[in-house]
Amino acid sequence: MKNLILLIVATLILGSCKTKDEGNWTSLLDKELTQWDRYLSYKHKPGYDGTIPKDENGNDIQPIGLNAESYDVFTVSETENEPVLKVSGEIYGCVITKQEYENYHFRLQVKWGDKKYDPRKNLLKDSGILYHSVGPLGAEYWRSWMMGQEFQIMEGHMGDYWSQVTSAIDIRAYLPEYIMNPVAHKSQPFLSMGQDEEIQGFCLRSNNYENKHGEWNTLELVCFENKILHIVNGHVVMVLQNSRYIKNGESIPLNKGKIQLQSEATEVFYKDIAIQPLDELPFKYAQYFD
Repeated sequence: MKNLILLIVATLILGSCKTKDEGNWTSLLDKELTQWDRYLSYKHKPGYDGTIPKDENGNDIQPIGLNAESYDVFTVSETENEPVLKVSGEIYGCVITKQEYENYHFRLQVKWGDKKYDPRKNLLKDSGILYHSVGPLGAEYWRSWMMGQEFQIMEGHMGDYWSQVTSAIDIRAYLPEYIMNPVAHKSQPFLSMGQDEEIQGFCLRSNNYENKHGEWNTLELVCFENKILHIVNGHVVMVLQNSRYIKNGESIPLNKGKIQLQSEATEVFYKDIAIQPLDELPFKYAQYFD
């Protein structure tokens, strides 16, 4: 009888934890993209050097801009009664949440299409989740995105980290040597990287957990106060903290902002885009920061 009571109590506790973790999700994807803005910059060409593209007369070309009509870079269709966002990738840019978010669990499913465009025709397929995004659009090298932190989505590199503009962060990672990149691992101490740091703003994920081409991948981003996790198909591939950006030599906390999904010369599909607020960091995630 005692064992039966303990089993019932354990079941109730587990059920309660599951409800707290799985409840309160808000879908961010509908057929009209009502919770997102769309931004398009340029059809970048091979040899792009970070400067504003020019026309044949040497004049600056203006970016296409925000919510421009008559472009089919971002389209939503229904598959099995579920909205699916197609990002053609033909023009650099992004969809941006209209709302800023802080202390949340974000998730989506992603899979690759078959098309690539200049300047990535001979490179790996590429996209990304940019989080804690603030400031003007087109602020970085490709003149296509806001400043923030990047959860990389790339063939063989899902979960890598890139800084955007002047952002910086600390990541549990192996210390790089010579031409090697830092490699994330939960067993390692935190290394500072990004703007004004000795280590540049890139870190490899701990391992490759990407599914086969054509299969959906589940990506999760957990952000609570100054703690962040990159999760790929259920595996924590990066532990990050102390998100910040540098302005006039001053380090400023960067713990909230909009979320961007990149259009980066690659056809890619997204579905089940959802977000859940967090009022605390669940133990299964908090343990990575002990």
